Amino acid sequence: MGKGKKPATYEDIEALPVGWVGEIIADELVASPRPAMGHARVTSVLGTELGGPFDLGRGGPGGWWLFDEPEIHLGRDVLVPDLAGWRRERLPRPPAPNEPFMTVAPDWLCEVLSPSTVAMDRGRKLPLYLREGVGHVWLVDPLARTLEVLRREAHGWLLVATYTGDESVRVEPFDAVELGLGLLWLPEARPEP
Repeated sequence: MGKGKKPATYEDIEALPVGWVGEIIADELVASPRPAMGHARVTSVLGTELGGPFDLGRGGPGGWWLFDEPEIHLGRDVLVPDLAGWRRERLPRPPAPNEPFMTVAPDWLCEVLSPSTVAMDRGRKLPLYLREGVGHVWLVDPLARTLEVLRREAHGWLLVATYTGDESVRVEPFDAVELGLGLLWLPEARPEP
């Protein structure tokens, strides 16, 4: 933040135009436009594929609360990951329906990378997630068709695996169920005839 500049406030987020997502990182307002369709596809499919077995306990072990784009207040930072999950043993009850945000760091989260957010997601948000004790972060790039899995270790983030293409994989912390990566990607754009 530059000298003489006021720290961003929640009112700055509320003043953003419709369709923009606001976050506050190190007292600075960071605004991003709504994501492209490849990004939306990844979050929709992951929510479906993980939500059934892990949140609802259908065909899987249950034990999680999963949310799309939850607003999370961690100290003065306000973050909005694309997906986030809390183990029910750590968060026995979900937030009340009228609560606008969470104040407990998730156990897992997913950031879907785009050219406009990759530097923020990797450079500024990952250290905050580490500081707050998030156990796993998935970084998904719908253009490169990759899923990177990071696990929090005592010394920092450990890159556990990078998955690519259309393979079926078991990915921690949700390795009890197989995930077909091909489901996440929209078909390649074809040139107009």
